Amino acid sequence: MIPTQSENGVASIASHHSVDQTVAKLEEILRARGVKLFALVDHSGEAEQAGLRMPPTKLLIFGNPKAGTPVMIAAPTIAIDLPLKLLVWEDADGKVWISWNSPAYLKDRHGVPAELLQNIAVAEVLASAAAA
Repeated sequence: MIPTQSENGVASIASHHSVDQTVAKLEEILRARGVKLFALVDHSGEAEQAGLRMPPTKLLIFGNPKAGTPVMIAAPTIAIDLPLKLLVWEDADGKVWISWNSPAYLKDRHGVPAELLQNIAVAEVLASAAAA
């Protein structure tokens, strides 16, 4: 599966699973790789508690300080976009997507040196693994 990328730097890939199943796969993959899950934000669950309805939408915030810290030292403003995030969401047609900020977008936005780009390029690998 090839991710799509919009002009605003958001890349997406379709998932073959529900939002909850996709999130569970991502949590398992993160755990297996020793990547810290800092937070799981259940946007749709919070909306429901506020009396509003929206399709299932969850945000995973994750990272590895050994990878992210050198990037933040080299390009301090990237701290606004780190830790990395994966958004798992269902569209109006019931299709599930995984979306993330593309590394090229983050590189251009914050001036990340090319040699550190691999430190922030893990989102696509994780998304592809969970989508299958």
